[in-house]
Amino acid sequence: MRDFLNVKRVVIKIGSSSLVNNDLSINHNIILNIMSSIKKLNDKGIEVLVVSSGAIALGMNSLNLTSRPKNMALKQACAAVGQAKLMEEYNLCAKEFNMICGQILLNHDDFQIRKRMLYLSNTLDEMFKNKIIPIVNENDALAVEEIKVGDNDTLSSLIAPMIHADLVILFSDIDGLYNKNPKLYNDAVMIKDVYEINDNILSMSGDTSTKVGTGGMSTKIKAAKIATLSKSDMIICNSNNISNLLDIVSGCEIGTLFHKAKKCISSREHWMIYKTNPFGRIIVDEGCRDALNEKKVSILAKGIIDVKGNFFSGSVVEVVNSNNRVLAKGIVRFSSKEIIDLLGLSNDEIIKKYNKKPEIIHADDLVRLEDKLC
Repeated sequence: MRDFLNVKRVVIKIGSSSLVNNDLSINHNIILNIMSSIKKLNDKGIEVLVVSSGAIALGMNSLNLTSRPKNMALKQACAAVGQAKLMEEYNLCAKEFNMICGQILLNHDDFQIRKRMLYLSNTLDEMFKNKIIPIVNENDALAVEEIKVGDNDTLSSLIAPMIHADLVILFSDIDGLYNKNPKLYNDAVMIKDVYEINDNILSMSGDTSTKVGTGGMSTKIKAAKIATLSKSDMIICNSNNISNLLDIVSGCEIGTLFHKAKKCISSREHWMIYKTNPFGRIIVDEGCRDALNEKKVSILAKGIIDVKGNFFSGSVVEVVNSNNRVLAKGIVRFSSKEIIDLLGLSNDEIIKKYNKKPEIIHADDLVRLEDKLC
């Protein structure tokens, strides 16, 4: 048995292939099973947030489309139609157990801008207080590449630290992580426990795609990296086990368990690494690169070669070496224009000119990426 005795909040993600039938109509029974399982957990004092795919697939069904649209506008139209049908079904099934659902639609900007992220966190807390089950999805009806999260596996892991989730469960059409693709190899073996996401684990992704979904095993491993660094355990298991949700949360060994990292990162570091798109780049010399490889240090003007992009003080930027290898992310104390103007100046000259401390990025506002990104 797994030790989930202290689990109080759970994120569950349901993929499109699990939620729709072969003709892309909604799978009523599986959503009914989801609500039944959530009711059992709620009765034990465990709160659940659902990240649900399925909007585009259901829209395809309404519009009589047999393959996922490549045209962005048509894809968004499918999402607009399908999202309404999806929430109608969730609330219909929830009503069977005297529960109520609430819809939250997100894009990456909702994580990038900290004030919006705070509003989102407050809303979710209030939903839990009022016994409302949050049903979360990417806002595909408005999403474009610049603001997309990209897949609901990643979305699940991004939202987990915001609600202080103890466990993330990704329900899919596969039993767990295998040492090689089980759809291609009969001798594939499922991995029960993963304690560290290393190159060996990454090599097991063996992605396959479906006509309705966007995520494969590589997105799930990426999600596991993000979730486990934020103090959440994560499980990948087959959606056939949705009716066994109570057993999973009680510790039954179902699916693959990614154990939370031994050394987790702070919520601020998590935000900088995974929830922000950089507004620009600071290119540093070899001396600064070597210092960053050893420990977290402040970025000073003397170590900067060049600046790329236009950004303001307080923006998140990437720190890269001369070969464009990303070394770190940080919050700048000067705008891009100011940094260009102060290149070559000493610390004393910078203090005199701008009347503030000379660090371009202070060590407290910097996170080294090292092996934190998949």
